[in-house]
Amino acid sequence: LIGDSKSQLDILVATSGDTGGAVALGFYNTPNINVTILYPSGKVSDLQEKQLTTLGGNIKAIEVDGSFDDCQRMVKSAFLDKELNEKFNLSSANSINIARLIPQSFYYARAYQLVKDKSKPIAMCVPSGNFGNICAGLIAKKLGLPISQFIAANNKNNVFHKYVNTGEYNPQKTISTLSNAMDVGNPSNFERILDLYENDNKAIAKDVWTASYDDDQTRKAIVEMYRKYDYVACPHTGVAYLGAVEFQDNNPEYQVIFQATAHSSKFIDTVEAAIEGPVEIPEALKVLQDRKKEAVQMSTEFEEFKTYLLKR
Repeated sequence: LIGDSKSQLDILVATSGDTGGAVALGFYNTPNINVTILYPSGKVSDLQEKQLTTLGGNIKAIEVDGSFDDCQRMVKSAFLDKELNEKFNLSSANSINIARLIPQSFYYARAYQLVKDKSKPIAMCVPSGNFGNICAGLIAKKLGLPISQFIAANNKNNVFHKYVNTGEYNPQKTISTLSNAMDVGNPSNFERILDLYENDNKAIAKDVWTASYDDDQTRKAIVEMYRKYDYVACPHTGVAYLGAVEFQDNNPEYQVIFQATAHSSKFIDTVEAAIEGPVEIPEALKVLQDRKKEAVQMSTEFEEFKTYLLKR
């Protein structure tokens, strides 16, 4: 079977920022695995883009002239295409794939284990874009983990926030924000959450408190975290902090854990402007700065993507 495409695993990934970089590094130079990463042009930071586009080898990057939702739609279409599935052994490594959510649910158990005072109810705040992370947490809750409340902190891509408060789900065109990895107008894991709660909006709203914040609020959160706690946060972590603070202000009986995401240096211009000071770039990221970007430019048309895969 050597040389037969079916003996290899072809991983297709749509990314809005960090997932693609993690997948790229995780599978780099792994025998019999090819990785193709689709990302939205101009909607990831420079260092995030370098993580996706500079490894080479078995990692291929496609720069799509569209949004993350376009990238995700193209990947999902590939999984449904008969011709591609006959030729390739296709898989994914982001939250399209339930195999990512299952181990991710264990992180919540570890976070709960680290809480010293378990006499108070615990709320977990998750910066949410495609809703894979919080879906993993809700799975853990359904399995019995005693987290009393989840907080979905959204940027202005807030279709889930609107759904929880109105019962109506209306996907929207993606809005570009400082917290770009959360810029998702039609989260793919929304359907999983619906299924988990048997399409019961009231049950979802009971377990998941939501909020939405704009870029100005995000900048202020970065400044506040730096001045109060000497912590340099990325914009996504800033959104999570805002959700945690607002929820606890209204529910002081809760202990709130909020999740941090990317390293702040990936958003160095935004963060340095906010804190009015330098941000240190870790060596692992610094080495990417001078590497040459290699990416295939592509439209949002699935047929163009399909042709690329068949010819590759």
